[in-house]
Amino acid sequence: MLEPRVDVTIAVHSAARPIARAAASVLDHTVAPVRVNVVAHNIDPEIIRANLGELAADPRVRLLQLRDGIPSPAGPMNHGFAVSTAPFISVMGSDDELAPGAIDSWLALQEATGAEAVLARIQLADGRTDPYPPVRGGRRTRALDGRRDRLAYRSAPLGLIDRGRFGELRLTEGLPSGEDLAYSLTVWFTGKRLAYDLAGPAYVINDDAGDRVTAAPRPLAQDFAFIDEIESFPWFTAASAADRTAIVVKLIRIHVFDAILARCGTAADLAANRAALLALLDRFEQLAPGSRELLSRADRAVFDALRDPAATPEALHERVAARHAYLSVPTLLPRNPLRTLHAQAPFRTLFAGYRIMRRAR
Repeated sequence: MLEPRVDVTIAVHSAARPIARAAASVLDHTVAPVRVNVVAHNIDPEIIRANLGELAADPRVRLLQLRDGIPSPAGPMNHGFAVSTAPFISVMGSDDELAPGAIDSWLALQEATGAEAVLARIQLADGRTDPYPPVRGGRRTRALDGRRDRLAYRSAPLGLIDRGRFGELRLTEGLPSGEDLAYSLTVWFTGKRLAYDLAGPAYVINDDAGDRVTAAPRPLAQDFAFIDEIESFPWFTAASAADRTAIVVKLIRIHVFDAILARCGTAADLAANRAALLALLDRFEQLAPGSRELLSRADRAVFDALRDPAATPEALHERVAARHAYLSVPTLLPRNPLRTLHAQAPFRTLFAGYRIMRRAR
């Protein structure tokens, strides 16, 4: 077996996950030498070996085991990173797959650009291209910039990561969610050369897992515990106000509104969570003063309702739903018209994402 150029780590915690499909999509359609590290996480590895079928005997497959009792992908992914020796590392979800030639395309772009990370194009379950990150003009692919290309909107480090540059970086363990945020932000905002394989074969997101569960909302502090680690990084402390604003605006847009919805099902839920939600918004404003001015009028209307003791859960749900009327003035414009064309304001961000989604499948 040739020494791999890419170590791909796939964590699997359930017998129901289609691990053979994920592994085969890497092994069957990649010309470059690769290795797939399948980490059996808190499950008997023999179950996973059986699910791999004939792939279990493939010398390019390494079946690993991790028992940490923690229901988070951070541990097994970090275990895969730790045993990787290839120049590049990559991660996959056990439900997902790669379009034929994806890794070869990433490697070709890396060779052409010297990139320390290559972002994969993501194909959503409905066949559309994921609009995130909404890079400049919806078409930028080389010499990316974390702020100007809004890379914070790509939460998962899908694609290629240079192990020599970021091999010691790890996902955040011990978190119930957001374990990949600090990792990805570090790559996007400290990497010197970044590229996006926007026209290449996709990383394909599937939604056919049969063992998903719906959990009750966790305490808000747990869902946003990732902020503590981000704040602790020297690069974030030293980051420009513009970089911090780009990060915070994304965190609010993508993470806060779902948190509000999950905690205002009833009047009692809203009353119990209002203070914590408002404190979270204040914390973001302290991290990046002025960031809320770049949010849309529809976004700000949600916060107004949250601050109003007389607002009902129904009113909050209506205002959150109004955020998704993407062609409406309240969704496209901030309250201050002078901020309309700011790179992190909604108009340019949504326009870039729209152009990406309109690309041919």
